Amino acid sequence: MAYSTVVKRHKTRVVSVGDHLVGGDHPISVQSMTTTNTFDVEETIAQIQKLEEAGCEIVRVTVPKKEDVEACRLIRSRIKIPLIADIHYDYRMALACLEATTDAGRPAVDKIRINPGNIGGEERFKEVIRKAKDKGIPMRVGVNSGSLEKDLIEKYGFPCPEALVESALRAIETAEGLGYRDIIVSLKASHVPTAVETYSLFASKCDYPTHVGITEAGSREYGTLKSAAGIGAILLRGIGDTIRVSLLGDPVPEIAAGFDILRACDRRVNRPEVVACPTCGRLDIDLERIVAEVEAKMAHLKNPLRISILGCLVNGFGEAKEADLGIAAGAGKGIIFKKGVPIRHVTEAEMVEALLEEVGRFDEDTPALKSYQEKKKSALPILN
Repeated sequence: MAYSTVVKRHKTRVVSVGDHLVGGDHPISVQSMTTTNTFDVEETIAQIQKLEEAGCEIVRVTVPKKEDVEACRLIRSRIKIPLIADIHYDYRMALACLEATTDAGRPAVDKIRINPGNIGGEERFKEVIRKAKDKGIPMRVGVNSGSLEKDLIEKYGFPCPEALVESALRAIETAEGLGYRDIIVSLKASHVPTAVETYSLFASKCDYPTHVGITEAGSREYGTLKSAAGIGAILLRGIGDTIRVSLLGDPVPEIAAGFDILRACDRRVNRPEVVACPTCGRLDIDLERIVAEVEAKMAHLKNPLRISILGCLVNGFGEAKEADLGIAAGAGKGIIFKKGVPIRHVTEAEMVEALLEEVGRFDEDTPALKSYQEKKKSALPILN
C-alpha cells in the first residue's frame, strides 16, 4: 500500500561485510550477538544456527582470548551469515582475527568491531587499521557512552551526543588518513534521547553507514519496548543501515523484535502486517480470536501486505479501504476490501478462511482494481 508519508532514507556509502552489502539502498539488516563462550565452538555454532533460522543476517562473537581466534576459524566454516569479531582492550586480538583464515583460505571473520575508547590509544588503533586495510576486511567503529575516551569526558563532562560524535569522527579521520574507508559506525547509549540525538547529529556530518541499537536495553519485555522507542525514532529520521535489539538472555528473540521494529517503521516489510482495532464495547465480532488465527496461519508468509481487521463500523470502512486487504465487520458479518475495492461479503465464521484465500490470490495489478482506482470512485455497501 502506498502512503503519502514516506521517510526518506539518509544516503550512505556501501560497505561489504562478507557477501552482505550494508548501506546505500540495500535493505536494513538485522543482526545479533552470541551469548556463548566463543571458544566453545559447538555451542557457539548451535546458537548461531538458531539465529540463522530466526532470520539473523549478521552475527557477532566476542574475542577476548587466543582460543577465540582459533574458534572463529572453525565457526566461520560452518555458518551461512557474516561473522563479526568483537574486540575490546586487546588490539592484538583484532590483529590475530584479521590475519586468521579458514582451512578453505577465506578470512576467519568478515568484519571486526573496535571501540576507540578502550583499544589502547591511537597508535594501536592505527596498527589495526593498517592490517584491516591490507586484508580488505571492514571495521565497525563502535562508540559507546560507557567507554568514551578520557579526554572527551573531561572536555564535555559527560557522554553527551557531541562527545559521542566527536569520538566517531576522530576515529574516521584517523582511518581516512591511512586510506581506509571500509567503516560502519555505531554510537550507542542506554539513554534513548541521547541515542536519538547522537545518531541524528552524526548523520548530519557523515555518510558512513550506521549500525543502530540501544545498549544495555534490559530484560526481554522492557528491553524490546525501549529498543523500539529508540531504534524506531532513529529509523523514522531515515537513519540506520543495520540494527540490533540488545536483550538480556537468549539472543534469538532479538531477531523477531528487530524485524517487527523495521516493519512498524515501514523501513523493511518482509511479511504481512495485521492491523486490528483496539478492543472496546462496540465490537460485534470475536476480533481477538480472528486476528490470532489470521496471524498464526500467515506466520510463514513473506508477502509485504498490510491487512486491516476492524470489528465495528465507526472507523472500519475507512481503515479497511486503506489497506491492501481489509475486513470491516458488524453484527457478525463483514465486507472484504482489496486495494480499497469491496469484493465480497462474509459471515464471521467465514472471515478467516476468506481472508486467507484473498491473501493467496493477491495481485495489486488486477485490471479491474486498477481501473477502479484510476477512476477514484468508491462505494460503501451497507451491511445487512
